[in-house]
Amino acid sequence: MILGARLGRPSKLRRLIAAAMARDLTTFLIPGPEVVRTYGLDVDAAGLKVVASPRHASVLLVAGVTISPALRDAAAVIYAQMMRPRAIFALGAGELSPLPTADVIAGLSQQGLIQGVRQLREAFAEGAFRPDVSDFDAPILHVRIEYTCPMHPEVVQNEPGSCPKCGMFLVPRDVQVKSSHGHHDHTHSQEHQHHNVDHDDAAVEYTCPMHPEVVQSEPGSCPKCGMFLEPRKTRAELPADHHQHAHSPEHEGHGMAHDAVVEYTCPMHPEVRQNEPGSCPKCGMNLVPNETQDAQTHEHAGMDSATDHGSMDHSGMDHEDMAFMSMVDVTKDLPRSSDGLPMEWIDAPFGPFFPGLPGGLLLTLTLDGDTVAGSAARPLTNNLDLSQHPSTDSTSFIEQLAGMDPLAPIAYRLLACRALENAAGLDVPVSTAAARIGALERERITSHLGWLALFGQQTGFNWLMQHAASLQLACLHADVTQAMVLKPVMQTLIKRLQRTPLLKSRTEGIGRLTADTALRGPVVRAAGINNDARSMETTYTTLGFTPVSREGGDALARLHVRLDEVSHSLALIEAAGAIELPALADIGDVSGTGEAVVETPRGMARLQLTLERGQVITAQLETPSTHHITLINSLTEQQSLGDALVAVGSLDLSPWEIRQ
Repeated sequence: MILGARLGRPSKLRRLIAAAMARDLTTFLIPGPEVVRTYGLDVDAAGLKVVASPRHASVLLVAGVTISPALRDAAAVIYAQMMRPRAIFALGAGELSPLPTADVIAGLSQQGLIQGVRQLREAFAEGAFRPDVSDFDAPILHVRIEYTCPMHPEVVQNEPGSCPKCGMFLVPRDVQVKSSHGHHDHTHSQEHQHHNVDHDDAAVEYTCPMHPEVVQSEPGSCPKCGMFLEPRKTRAELPADHHQHAHSPEHEGHGMAHDAVVEYTCPMHPEVRQNEPGSCPKCGMNLVPNETQDAQTHEHAGMDSATDHGSMDHSGMDHEDMAFMSMVDVTKDLPRSSDGLPMEWIDAPFGPFFPGLPGGLLLTLTLDGDTVAGSAARPLTNNLDLSQHPSTDSTSFIEQLAGMDPLAPIAYRLLACRALENAAGLDVPVSTAAARIGALERERITSHLGWLALFGQQTGFNWLMQHAASLQLACLHADVTQAMVLKPVMQTLIKRLQRTPLLKSRTEGIGRLTADTALRGPVVRAAGINNDARSMETTYTTLGFTPVSREGGDALARLHVRLDEVSHSLALIEAAGAIELPALADIGDVSGTGEAVVETPRGMARLQLTLERGQVITAQLETPSTHHITLINSLTEQQSLGDALVAVGSLDLSPWEIRQ
């Protein structure tokens, strides 16, 4: 059953269309392609084409066991933007609300993915068209409209009108209604264009821009084409007394009561006027109501102002009553650009599923034109502090930490094992320590390849995105022999990237950082500092490890550090001769405190814990992304929008490990 089917009886022609749709399924990935690949899922090989825009997707694929409420809310917005027919495919996912129940559910594995795609094709072929369809609705999709001044954003009211400071018409903007999960965002998503108008002075009905015969009293999607229905006022349904409009303040002094005619005009193009609400044909802005006096009641406009108003001698206009202001007054409260000019700044959200940025990260940039004036970033992954968890046994604690970050599960598994072993006073055999390093370095390679795929998508190098993603999947579960087979392919990719002049011009000088105590991993080593926790481990030095670094501290240097580390990790795997996932021996009911440090793919992570009779009762975790997310504001300020996004992407943040 396809919840998002199109309205229509399944005729012979429609069955043919449905069969074609079933063969050409496109998908949008939640929580992101980099996470989906870490589960070992090859979506392309299963027959689904991954797209970057939900408007081009017919399948919403949700992968993973736990998706936070905030991410589910964002996924609901994505689903609402998808074309019909549409379906939800859940791979190992738990709670999906406010999304509808998944159309197909399968296990989190490549085999489950393949079987699920087969079920999807059958469901699309049978249910792409239906004589009756249900619409999708969720609290996160509801918005209300408030009105604000383009020049004075602090002026906000619930009804249309004029700004009391400068007299400009207030323009409408959408404000998100609080969802059932408590996730509230006054900034409307760039992908969310659904409007829910609720004015007191007019009844509202909803119609399709492409099919005007589709009319309903509630917001929703067109059952014929899937487009969002647009609100329109039905003035015939207004009470009689609502057709009488009160005078605007500048007319109150006349002691006259006249009927007003409502016309609609564009705030930016006042020559555009019409009798019905709509959009400006020149710039697309919503037209705003402009009350004008009926022609018969405007006769006083030509009267001698000196005779009738005494103090007025400017063509009958009382500038004081009209709150006339100079441009100096109009712009005095606006923020200034770097050149000193007053500008209206706009908050633009990117994420949590923005192409090229890590899934789960909400980045909000304050734009001064196309320049970033400020920024804020936060994870929507619902990360809980380890100290908030009750005491747990060592095995459960290891699984909890390993499952915390899908982008680096082996690194955090090793960190937990080392801290517990330290607390219990256990020694690890040399061969076991070397095999663990083999597993950690394999994860470092796959992590850097995953970042390269995102980087390629962000910078427009599709060949890089596809090649890096393919290598990441091939390396994910490779043994030593298979890793050595992949070695020449990876070295060829590295040499190609080092010789790509366009890549250098796109990254050189972008996001420059100087050495700082907050920097970790490739970010600090790209600033010329050989800060690497692996240098302090005997097993690493025995295997021939030497840290790498680059000068420059920019996005280009961070790229080259990661490429160098891929080559070094391959050499370490070959020297270790084995790859073994970290596993903890039975530590019994010991008590003690332990601390461990691991150089994860993104930098040093530190764990301190306390054991009491075999139970972990306290734990404090320090992660690299927690430090790096604080760099975003200084890194992006006064940068162009494109450069700012490249700079943020070059940090390789993992929203899953950020502790706030």
